[in-house]
Amino acid sequence: MHRDEVLFANEAFYLAFANADYQAMAGIWSGRGDVVCAHPGWPVLQGRDEVLASWRRILGNPDQPRVSVHVAGAQPLGDGAALVVCYETMAGTVMVATNVFEREPEGPRLVCHQAGLCSEPPELPPRPPPGYDA
Repeated sequence: MHRDEVLFANEAFYLAFANADYQAMAGIWSGRGDVVCAHPGWPVLQGRDEVLASWRRILGNPDQPRVSVHVAGAQPLGDGAALVVCYETMAGTVMVATNVFEREPEGPRLVCHQAGLCSEPPELPPRPPPGYDA
């Protein structure tokens, strides 16, 4: 899988998150039933239904802090998968996230997302809000 293709898919994930767009979020996740998600402080969620139910709750929460992504780097894992490691900022908290994508007919789809607190984050460059065109 090409790095640019995977980074684009990763950006789409965070754009859906930032815009609280459940339909876009559901389209980013793999159609496979065995996906996995570990939100910070949550137990591991397994299976597409359970993972998407969690995103429906998160994205439907009007008090959910906005998220932005920084310093994303992609590492292809052969032709059919890739790993993205990046930093998330939300309400002044920095987390490190790992996102695993697999190639499906529609393109890269998320099969695993895991995020946790980063006790020693790097200096992160500021980012414009999603949808901002300078």
